[in-house]
Amino acid sequence: MSSQDIPEENLPAAQEHAHGAVGVADDNPFADPGLPPHEHRIQDIDERAAKRSERVVALLFTVSMLATIGFIVAYVAIPTDKSIFVFPIGHISAMNFALGLTLGVALFCIGAGAVHWARTLMSDVEIADERHPIEASEDLRAKVHADFRQGAKESAIGRRKLIRHTMLGALSLVPLSGVMLLGGLGPAPGTKLRHTLWSKGKLLVNVNTNEPLRPEDVAVGSLTFAKPEGLEEHDENFQTEIAKAALMIVRLQPEDIKDKQELAWSHEGIVAYSKICTHVGCPISLYEQQTHHVLCPCHQSTFDLSDGARVIFGPAGHALPQLRIGVNDEGYLEALGDFEEPVGPAFWERG
Repeated sequence: MSSQDIPEENLPAAQEHAHGAVGVADDNPFADPGLPPHEHRIQDIDERAAKRSERVVALLFTVSMLATIGFIVAYVAIPTDKSIFVFPIGHISAMNFALGLTLGVALFCIGAGAVHWARTLMSDVEIADERHPIEASEDLRAKVHADFRQGAKESAIGRRKLIRHTMLGALSLVPLSGVMLLGGLGPAPGTKLRHTLWSKGKLLVNVNTNEPLRPEDVAVGSLTFAKPEGLEEHDENFQTEIAKAALMIVRLQPEDIKDKQELAWSHEGIVAYSKICTHVGCPISLYEQQTHHVLCPCHQSTFDLSDGARVIFGPAGHALPQLRIGVNDEGYLEALGDFEEPVGPAFWERG
């Protein structure tokens, strides 16, 4: 249907412009309704109500501070292995429950206090601001600074000292929760990485037969794995302890041993070295009897057992620790002490 077919009275009012263009009437069909009349809150007209709101906000911030202190106390005081029953969750870690509850309360109270402060005490006068270009002019920057100062004044943070002090206290304490969580990265190793279950008089027990070893049980050119006497596979800490105390025993001809200390710490050519590679802690299990070399299967670090187990190839940073051994009155191989240095990979306390 063309415009000629539309009755003239149904066509929009228009006026002729230059070049024959048709313009729309200036009347805006979408008039700005404006802002509704401002309704004052009770806190705006009653100072007693404002004081009550102030005390509520201060109470929330104070509860946040107490919850943060509770978080720290729970982290320090509650054992990590303690569990409690919480309905309907069931048995859970007491520490995790306490940490989650106290941290949640601390953060919630800060948020709730800020919201209640804004809704009851800060200015709620509606302000319409026209859209402006992306780039800021000097007048706009001055207006922003003025608005900020006005907002700070209307927030009454200078006049409401109780709110200001409790808010600053809550915001100052709650980051301590994050500092305390750094301790959850794991306990400091202290000196426990320097010591194993080996000590003077501990028998060398064959891992495969679970029997104490005698010198005649170790043949020249053989590789035998041993563990400390008293360490059993069903022990709760077996994996932790064997990871440090695992031992490999090789019998060499005494004249083939080049290192004097290695010879002094051996017994009739039987040498005992840590089985844990000094690169990333893999168990060493490959032995070449002609060269007296042992090879780590993970990254091919190679150690010479005839020369103090020094590194001759690969990424390992230092030689394997040697265990001093001897024979007791009953003819069994025994340790004469612990390793003189930490076993396994280098760590930050080595030195």
